[in-house]
Amino acid sequence: MKNSINHHGCFSFRTMSRRKALQVGVLGGLGLSLGDLLRVQARGEQNQAFSKAQGQKKALSVIQLHLGGGFQQQESFDPKPEAPVEIRGQFGVTKTETGDYLSDNFPRTAKVADKLTVIRSVVGKVPDHGIATYHLFTGYTPTAVIDYPQMGSVVSHELGKRQEMPPYVMIPKKTGFMGGTGFLSSVHGPFELGSDPGGRSYQVRDFQIPNHVSMERLDRRRTARQIIEERIRQLESNPNVLNTMDGFYQDAYALLTSSKAQAAFSLDNESTAMKELYGSDVVGLKGPDNRYHPKGLAERLIVARRLVEAGVRFVTVTYGSWDCHVDVKRSTLDQMPALDAAIAGMIIDLEQRGLLDSTIFWVTSEFGRTPKINKDAGRDHHARCYSMLIAGGGFTRGQFYGASDATGAEPARDAVPVEDLLHTVYHQLGIDASKELLAFGTRPIEIIKGGKLVKGLVS
Repeated sequence: MKNSINHHGCFSFRTMSRRKALQVGVLGGLGLSLGDLLRVQARGEQNQAFSKAQGQKKALSVIQLHLGGGFQQQESFDPKPEAPVEIRGQFGVTKTETGDYLSDNFPRTAKVADKLTVIRSVVGKVPDHGIATYHLFTGYTPTAVIDYPQMGSVVSHELGKRQEMPPYVMIPKKTGFMGGTGFLSSVHGPFELGSDPGGRSYQVRDFQIPNHVSMERLDRRRTARQIIEERIRQLESNPNVLNTMDGFYQDAYALLTSSKAQAAFSLDNESTAMKELYGSDVVGLKGPDNRYHPKGLAERLIVARRLVEAGVRFVTVTYGSWDCHVDVKRSTLDQMPALDAAIAGMIIDLEQRGLLDSTIFWVTSEFGRTPKINKDAGRDHHARCYSMLIAGGGFTRGQFYGASDATGAEPARDAVPVEDLLHTVYHQLGIDASKELLAFGTRPIEIIKGGKLVKGLVS
C-alpha cells in the first residue's frame, strides 16, 4: 500500500459516506484489519448493556477447548468396562484421584480429577454436525428467521473489554457451523489469530507492523488520519459521534504497539518445561490415513492462558478431528495422548498461577458417539447422552456429575441439557442467561431460552 494521500480525491471526500471515511482512516492509516475490528468494537461499546448478575460472579474468563466432530465418551470420560465388548470402550480404565474411572487414555487427567468435574449426562438435540455445533455455541437450533449469537459474542456484549485486549478470541480461527454474532453487532465477533501457535511460522494475522513501515512512518500516518478526522468533524453536524473515533484509533494503535498486548500473543518467554507440561513432546500413533494429526494443542492452550492473563474474556481453542465412523481405536490413539497432557497441563498451570478460581476451563464437543461399535469398527453420531469436562470458575471440584445408563445410550440420572449447561456457565460469569436482548431493535430474545442453573455443578 502506498503511503500517500490522493489530493485529487479531497473534494470527493467531502461527500464520502461515514463508513467509507472510516475505512480510509483505518486501512489507509494503519494498513490493518485489526484497526477496523477495534473501530467497530468501540462504536458498539457505546451502547453496551451490562448485565445485573444474580449473585456474585465467580469467573472472569472462559477457555473453551472444542473437540469438533463428536468426541467419543466411551474411550475417554465414560468408559463402560463391564458392558459387552461391542459397547464398552476399546481400552482399559485408570482410577482417578477421586476414586472414579476414566479411560486409560487419560492417565494425566486422572491425577488432577480432584480439581475438575466430568459431566456424564449431557443431552443434545440433533446428531448432525452443523445443527449440533450451532446449538452448543448459541444455545439455539438454527432457524431461517433469526440468527442467534454465539456464546463468546454474548459475553463480549454483556461484559465488554478488559484492559486493552479484545473480549473474544478464536485460536487458531473460526471453523464451520459455530455461528457468528447473530443479531448482535459485528463488534462482538471473535478476533481470529489466523495462524496456529503450534506452527513454525506462527504470526498473528494483521498484528504486525508491515516490514516497510517504521514506527516513525506509522506515527505520520496517525497524524494524517487526525487531519482527515478534523475535516470530517467540520462536515458533520454531530461531532460527538465522531469524537469517539479518537478512542478506537487509540485502541488500535495501542494494541499494535503495546509490548503487553504483543507479549500476550507470543510464546517467546515460555520455557520448554512449560510447553512439555502441556504435552508439546507428546505424539500419537499414525491414523488410518497414515498421517500424523497436526501438533500444536499445547501451544494453542498456552496462548489461551496468556490471553486470559492479559484480560481476554472468552477464548475458544479448536483441536483435532473426532468424527470416528471408522476404526475408533486407531483414531483415538492418534489424538488423545496430546489431549490428555494438555487438559492436565492447563489445570495445573492455572492453579499454580492462581487463575483456576477465576477461569472456567471447558472441554466441549457437539455430541458424542453411539454405544455400539459399527461394522467398520467405528462409532456413529449420538446426541442423547455424552460427556464434557469443566473446571475452575466456581465449578465444583472432584466430582463426576450425572451418569449414563449401562450402555451409555441415555442419562440414568441428573441429565444436563445443553441449554442448562450454557445457562450455568453464564451464571458463573455473572450474566443472567434469562435476560432478553433485542433482535432487530424491537424483538426481545432470551440469551438462553428455557435453560436453568445446574446447582449440583457449582460450589
